[in-house]
Amino acid sequence: MSYDPYTLPADLPVPQDDGAADHLVGLELPDLTLDSSQGEVNVRDFAVVYVYPQAGRPGRDLPPGWNETPGARGCTPQSCAFRDLYPELGVPVAGLSAQPLDDQQEFAERNRMPFPVIADPELELGAALGLPTFEIEGRFLYRRLTLVSDNARIVKVFYPVFPPDANAADVLRYLQSR
Repeated sequence: MSYDPYTLPADLPVPQDDGAADHLVGLELPDLTLDSSQGEVNVRDFAVVYVYPQAGRPGRDLPPGWNETPGARGCTPQSCAFRDLYPELGVPVAGLSAQPLDDQQEFAERNRMPFPVIADPELELGAALGLPTFEIEGRFLYRRLTLVSDNARIVKVFYPVFPPDANAADVLRYLQSR
């Protein structure tokens, strides 16, 4: 069954705040270099890192139960919103998921991402910070959240993120209010 990764279904379940990100404010981003669509990058170099489960790919089916899993669907609309607001954000931005590098490169190229899309298939950032994950089809993926940092120290966490396509505008409002 084919789907449009750019469109969010109207009946998506809303993720609930389970407290899994409450510990993050005040933590320092680790000195962690990962592969990205723009080569190796260090997560400390970004003021905004939005973390998502997995971006959709045209012609590729979603995992069973994806639309019914709170917070799973919406990675492409979220990423495209960050792309569109990137000039206004005025800070270094990166997207990050557990997808392998070839998926991240294809996604970044297809969607003309002006910033790095980071591949973290080993969930290294998650291990360093205790980021929330979920399991689907035997794979562990990140739950959607956005980290805002100042000099590599996390000052704001957006979690849970819903709707995903509004997250970039929420981050922009936060940055403008500082």
